[in-house]
Amino acid sequence: MTVLDRPPAQACWAANLAGDGAAAELSRCALRLAESQPGCLGVTAEDRVTYWDSVEAIAAWRARVELLARQRLGRGADEAVSILVRQAGGATA
Repeated sequence: MTVLDRPPAQACWAANLAGDGAAAELSRCALRLAESQPGCLGVTAEDRVTYWDSVEAIAAWRARVELLARQRLGRGADEAVSILVRQAGGATA
């Protein structure tokens, strides 16, 4: 997994994972899952943010995370992990 110290310099999209309790473990799995997804530029593990080259790549990853949540948590999985997407990057060092 590419762990980043700061957001990429290029324009990109960020997805922030939030979750407590059982969802915290699911969030860790989602971060590991991100590394195998096309379009993932890297993650900052401390604040559970993933960086992506497109919103389409995030959508594909989100679908896999939602499936994983349903498999592991059953009912209520939709509230287990929230993914906030925002435009990021493009900053100068």
